[in-house]
Amino acid sequence: MVCGGFTCSKNALCSLNVVYMLVGLLLIGVAVWGKGFGLVSSIHIIGGVIAVGVFLLLIAIVGLVGAIHHHQVMLFFYMVILFIVFLFQFGVSCSCLAMNRGQQVVLLNSTWGMLNNKTKVNLEDQLDCCGLLNVSKSRSQFEEDVKNCHAPCKAEGICPSCGDKMLNHAAEALKILGGVGLFFSFSEILGVWLAVRYRNQKDPRANPSAFL
Repeated sequence: MVCGGFTCSKNALCSLNVVYMLVGLLLIGVAVWGKGFGLVSSIHIIGGVIAVGVFLLLIAIVGLVGAIHHHQVMLFFYMVILFIVFLFQFGVSCSCLAMNRGQQVVLLNSTWGMLNNKTKVNLEDQLDCCGLLNVSKSRSQFEEDVKNCHAPCKAEGICPSCGDKMLNHAAEALKILGGVGLFFSFSEILGVWLAVRYRNQKDPRANPSAFL
């Protein structure tokens, strides 16, 4: 069967969804591993990563079952949901690549404000720093964070701010995140295209006069 035929489309769609399943399981496994080893203590971060992994796993299962059985309804919902995910992920990836330093500071401040004290202390211990950014707008919050900080550098009397450390690597991290996100977003649009093409093809094993 040539690569444009029914069997090739089916195999390609099945293979793509197996990859999505593996990525989903990997996300769930990494989140559980990070929680088990105490690398991340925030239940919101762990829950968010696990939710993304489960969501991707469920989409992949729907796509895989729909591809195996050539199920019209499942394939329709699969390609609609996958296209919505593509739009969201493509937008987020482009935002990561276009974000400048000022926007990074705003994002860090808003994220830091949502963290509880335990998570902040864990981050400070791991990064060997105290507080986020020593600026006039958040001076009182910075002094409070430094007071609660138990990082190793505090014993030496000189501690860099965590915000400066994060910003030093933020540009590189955002480029990697945006690049990976763009790569997967185009794999998702490939999945949508395969699902549309496969859904409109006829199963050669079925009645040739029946449109599936």
